[in-house]
Amino acid sequence: MLFNLITSAGLTNPKRLLSSGAAVIAALMLNACGSDTSNSDQNQTDTMPTLLVEQAAPSAPQALLDRDAHFSKPYIDIDEMRDAPVPHRYIHGGFSGTQTRFSYYFPPKDLYQGRFFQHITPVPLSENLAQEMPAGMYNKIGFSIDSGAYFVETNGGDDSTLASIGTSPQDPTITAYRANAAAAQYSRAVAQAIYQTDERPYGYAYGGSGGGYRTVGSAENTQGVWDGVVPYVLGSSMAIPNMFTVRMHAMRILQDNFPSIIDAVDAGGSDPYAGLTDLQRKAYTEVTRMGFPPESWYGYKTMGIHGFAALYGGVRMADPGYFTEFWTTPGYLGHDDPTAFDGYRIQFESKITELITAKQAAEANISTDASNTENRGGVDEAFTMSADEASKVVAFKLAATPPKVQFLGGDLVINSGSAEGKELTLAHIKEDIIVLGMNDQTLVDSLAVGDKVRVDNSNFLAVQTYHRHQVPGPDFPAWDQFRDAEGKPIYPQRPFLIGPMFVQNTVGSQMTGEVDEKVILVASLLDREAMPWQADWYLKRVQAYHGDKADDQVRLYYTDRALHGDQPQASEFTRIVSYQGMLQQALRDLAAWAEKGTPPPASDNYEIVDAQVVIPDNAQQREGIQPVVNIHTGDSERIEVKAGEPVEFSGEITVPPGVGKVVAAEWDFDGSGEFATKAEVTPGKETVTVTTQYTFNQPGTYFVVLRGASHREGDMTTDYAKLYNLDRLRVVVQ
Repeated sequence: MLFNLITSAGLTNPKRLLSSGAAVIAALMLNACGSDTSNSDQNQTDTMPTLLVEQAAPSAPQALLDRDAHFSKPYIDIDEMRDAPVPHRYIHGGFSGTQTRFSYYFPPKDLYQGRFFQHITPVPLSENLAQEMPAGMYNKIGFSIDSGAYFVETNGGDDSTLASIGTSPQDPTITAYRANAAAAQYSRAVAQAIYQTDERPYGYAYGGSGGGYRTVGSAENTQGVWDGVVPYVLGSSMAIPNMFTVRMHAMRILQDNFPSIIDAVDAGGSDPYAGLTDLQRKAYTEVTRMGFPPESWYGYKTMGIHGFAALYGGVRMADPGYFTEFWTTPGYLGHDDPTAFDGYRIQFESKITELITAKQAAEANISTDASNTENRGGVDEAFTMSADEASKVVAFKLAATPPKVQFLGGDLVINSGSAEGKELTLAHIKEDIIVLGMNDQTLVDSLAVGDKVRVDNSNFLAVQTYHRHQVPGPDFPAWDQFRDAEGKPIYPQRPFLIGPMFVQNTVGSQMTGEVDEKVILVASLLDREAMPWQADWYLKRVQAYHGDKADDQVRLYYTDRALHGDQPQASEFTRIVSYQGMLQQALRDLAAWAEKGTPPPASDNYEIVDAQVVIPDNAQQREGIQPVVNIHTGDSERIEVKAGEPVEFSGEITVPPGVGKVVAAEWDFDGSGEFATKAEVTPGKETVTVTTQYTFNQPGTYFVVLRGASHREGDMTTDYAKLYNLDRLRVVVQ
């Protein structure tokens, strides 16, 4: 979750596509349409669309002029037919006098059903992102056209680079929602020109993580632009920075305990508290009661600090006094128990002996990802920092090696040279090399060999309990652990809450829930960035706004076994499924709801216990739209077998009533994630039982995984709107 208060300038945009010559465009159009050039001139005229570039571009519609005159001069500079990922008409343009750029992807007329889907990114990014995605289930262009929609994406209204973080002179409402709204409204004029119709296209916006915030802001601050929205993996107004700080605190205290915790919370496990000290038990309880899903700790080695890499600078700017008071004022951990940081705190003086460029770092296999996560794509992609500029300085070599400590991030205090007195953010330490985080490159470039510096992680340690000093109102029960019996905070409180400030700059409002359009929320039960209870928090706000008519306006679907990012890595396939199919089905259901009045399936049934979202194991009781998968073992998630003997396994995949059919079932026995054993599935069934045999030849502990998929119409061949789930069974082979 990255916010415009930190990166109001957005991230670097890829180079803009240039328009090709008119003759080439015409040839592409004919080829993409499958036209035979031997046909008559009349046939060629009928199949070739009228170009909309330059003076032929439609004018801004009156609705846009009435709403936002800032975007009164649209232009189109590319209009061409393309074949990939599916045949479509591509239009690129922007608004004169602004930084806003857009891309539209229109289906052939016979596939168009009068709607568009618009994806809103976590931060202002390129308007060409969808073109970079390979064909398949994650391709937004292909999905939209398969759904009878054209696809819209923008650069969010900002074409600045990371070097200008925080310096954009633009009104923040432009990147919050106005640029996306203008592109949506103008797309209707273009669609009407292309399809030769006066019918107003329906429009639906969707975005995840920071894009979820921006989707909410788009809906709350406009009327008549979109007909519905799907915010997904959404945080609350108190998410920043608290969901990250409590996680970082647990990562520090529990770093040596995670293997036993992971085993305990896995299928057939035991007590996660076993073997923990009192300090460790408190840290585990604190993070769990803030909503961190315990099963998500399996990724502790690679998940890093995620979006906090970008948010850290904003927290320091907003509340600089905290980082001093933490170490000097009673009631703060740094003052009350400084020994808690023994072995963790580093304040190391040295000097720079070498400047290391991105090219050199890549050659030395030094990660320059400030978030310390793998590049997962989708909503996680906004938080990675790539080494694509070979000459850019990304790290320094020091005269001596700093002491080895757990280092989640820190500061480089500059004690001499032209930048004396200033600080840079650090991401990693690798022996005598310190890797930079997200910084102003101009300041980085001002450092030189010989400059004296101090590596200091004091502020990063201090921020790890910041959430204790940010206790909000009673509508945030996750903070009840920091209140006394009378409901008052037990720790000193900061003068203001930072979270709502971040949200205001991202959303343009305070997430009031005052949305008149249809809303379907999609959340993940193993989300470790946007804790799952936060989707329920926003659901309740929308429900409160609509009162007894809320069931006609909003739904919430949870994806079991899904994370924050929409594309699991191959190493996670036996634990995690993608929520992509649920997101796609939610968009289709949203369209049917707004256009035809067809109510979508009921929200999931769930309860929230100490900030943990708990769902029923039974599909009929759970409802929602995701299939439920169960391996049959009675009440146990653990069995014991003998090596060399065949074992019979049985499982069931059930779709909630009326929301789809089972389309796939597959087993994984070796932990590879390849699911090599495919089960035969009878088409058209809401419940499928599958059986198979497997022999474990070597003693040990194994996890058998059954993964199932469903589709609303039972289509077994489509790439889109397939919903997955899985179940795990611990098998102890003796």
